[in-house]
Amino acid sequence: MAILRFRVYWEEDDQTYRDIEIKAGQTFLEFHKAIYTSFEFDGKHAASFFESNERWMHDGRELSSEVLVNKKDAPALSMMRTPVSALVAKPDQKFVYVYDPAKKWTFHVELIGVLKEEDPRRTYPYMVRKEGIAPAQYGIKGVNPDKLMEVEEKYDLSADEMAEGFGNEGEESSSTEDLGRSLLD
Repeated sequence: MAILRFRVYWEEDDQTYRDIEIKAGQTFLEFHKAIYTSFEFDGKHAASFFESNERWMHDGRELSSEVLVNKKDAPALSMMRTPVSALVAKPDQKFVYVYDPAKKWTFHVELIGVLKEEDPRRTYPYMVRKEGIAPAQYGIKGVNPDKLMEVEEKYDLSADEMAEGFGNEGEESSSTEDLGRSLLD
């Protein structure tokens, strides 16, 4: 079975992306899970894929995580029922992926390769490449508080150590008298 390799860019920073391989017969729901997992999102929100043109404008059908069944003339297709290969019509196929409609996390998804055979050592979908730091879904991403404490403890200087070698010597006075002397000299 053919393997489709997609590059998923975060809209805000095209240097932040993930390359994901998926079997042609796997569904958009499996692709959706691979994307939110690769960007370290929690998967608790709805999402949609939109067929896109070259300028990342929605110009085709929508696939929604909330639609359970494909119905004729429905506004959106079901991610659960639609295989990825069903909407791949050209070698550089593009989609816009929107996670959490309230926050509108937007990603550009582009087909960058097709492999003839799958790697038996991999479980698909499979993240092949990870570039850049994923955006923080909630709040600010930072250092793990436990690790921060370890760093603080490792480099913490006692009061005695601070007294030696860290005085005010060599610092210039900011009084107007000193300032006046230096201008006249």
